[in-house]
Amino acid sequence: MPVRGIRGATTANRNDAEAIVEATAELLEELIRLNDIDPEEVAFAYFTTTPDLDAEFPALAARQLGWIDVPLLCGQELAVRMPNPRGVTKCVRIVILHNTEKTQKEMKHVYLRGAQAIRRDLEQHRTHLERVIQ
Repeated sequence: MPVRGIRGATTANRNDAEAIVEATAELLEELIRLNDIDPEEVAFAYFTTTPDLDAEFPALAARQLGWIDVPLLCGQELAVRMPNPRGVTKCVRIVILHNTEKTQKEMKHVYLRGAQAIRRDLEQHRTHLERVIQ
């Protein structure tokens, strides 16, 4: 069975455990809903936070949602200087490796709250690339 990558990002309102876990849970629930993810089909999930979020591991949200047997890892994003459209503050990002027969194009990536700026930047790159290829 193929493994597909699913991306997502969100922002926390503040640097405390409750805000980080709440924002991450909201993101995970939307990724699960849109991609019909069963934890038994998840090979791995990698969470990152920007340096301004250090009060809790975002992977705790996955554990609280029942992802007990899924390998999870947390790391820290680069501290890219502003004004960079991908340099969103108080940001939690995730990559999920999902075992599925769906194609990569069928994967639904989710960008919530302040992380929607990342999605806009990604769409601009996609549009530019499509024009270059044509």
